[in-house]
Amino acid sequence: MRKQLHSTLLIALLPGLLSACLSFAETPGERFRKAIKGIEAACAKRKLDPNEVCGGVAKLKPADPLATEEGRFAHSIKIPNPVSEDSGYKPGMTPEQYLDHLCKTEAGEFIYKTVENVEGITLLRPRVKANYEYSHLFAFEDPFGFEAGPAFFVSLGGYTYYETASNSIEQGPTYTRYFGYDGRSPETLQSANEAQRKSRYGYTWRGVVRPHDRENGIGGGEVILVDLETNDVLAVHRGYAQFRMDERMGLLKAGWQKRCPSIQATGGPHGHFILKVLKPGNRNVPRVGGHNATK
Repeated sequence: MRKQLHSTLLIALLPGLLSACLSFAETPGERFRKAIKGIEAACAKRKLDPNEVCGGVAKLKPADPLATEEGRFAHSIKIPNPVSEDSGYKPGMTPEQYLDHLCKTEAGEFIYKTVENVEGITLLRPRVKANYEYSHLFAFEDPFGFEAGPAFFVSLGGYTYYETASNSIEQGPTYTRYFGYDGRSPETLQSANEAQRKSRYGYTWRGVVRPHDRENGIGGGEVILVDLETNDVLAVHRGYAQFRMDERMGLLKAGWQKRCPSIQATGGPHGHFILKVLKPGNRNVPRVGGHNATK
C-alpha cells in the first residue's frame, strides 16, 4: 500500500518537477553570452598580428531598430494585425515549443488588398550586408528575412523596374532603379540613380521585438507592402527563425537555421508573396507555388 502511495505521489508531482527543470535550464541567450565571454577571454590571451581581427562576432552590438530614418518609418507603420505584446510564452517552454507556438499563431501571409498591372516597386529599406551577424543572437534585427534581389523582380517577377532607396547625408533620399534583365545574362541588368521614386507601391521590413523572443533563440520579422500615395497597408508577411548553437563548436557552427514559413528555392522568404499582392503587368510570370498561409 505504501509503495502504491509513493508511486501515485510521484506521478502526480512529475509534471511539476519537469516544469521546474525546464524553467532552470540554460536559455539560448545564456549559452550565447557564455560563448561570447569565452571568445573575448581567448582573444585577450593572444598576441595579435598587425591588423588582425580576433573574435569579430564578439565585437558586434545588438541591432538598433530605430537607428536610421528608414527603420523609424518601418516601425511607425500601423498594421491591421499587430503582434501581441503577450506572445503566448509560458515559463518552462523549450525554444522548439515556443517557435512552434509562434509559427501556428502569428506567422504567415496577411493580404488585405491586391493590385493589378503594377509596373514597378520600391524597396524602402535595403538590408545591410551581413558577415559575423549570422552567428550572433542579437545583431540581426530581422533574422527571418532577406531580399530576392533586383534580377528576380525585373525578369522572373515580370516588373519593368525595381527600385531601392538609400539615404545620403549630402543628397537626402535617392533611388537606384534596376531594369532590362533578360533572365539569362547578368550583364543585361542595368541600373540608374534617380532623385525621385517612380513607383506608387513599396515595401519595407522590420523586426519583431518582444521580451521573451531572443532570450529563447527566436527572432521574427515582418515585410509590409504599402500604397505610398494613400499610406494604406496592403499586406503583411511575418516569419520566425530559430538560433542554434553546436554544443561542441560553439559560435563556429551557430546561426539562424530554422524558419517558418518555409522558404522557396527562388524568391527568398518574401519574393513570391510580393508578386501575389502587387501583380506585375507583365503576365509572363512563373507559377507561384510553395507555402501559402494567407490569413
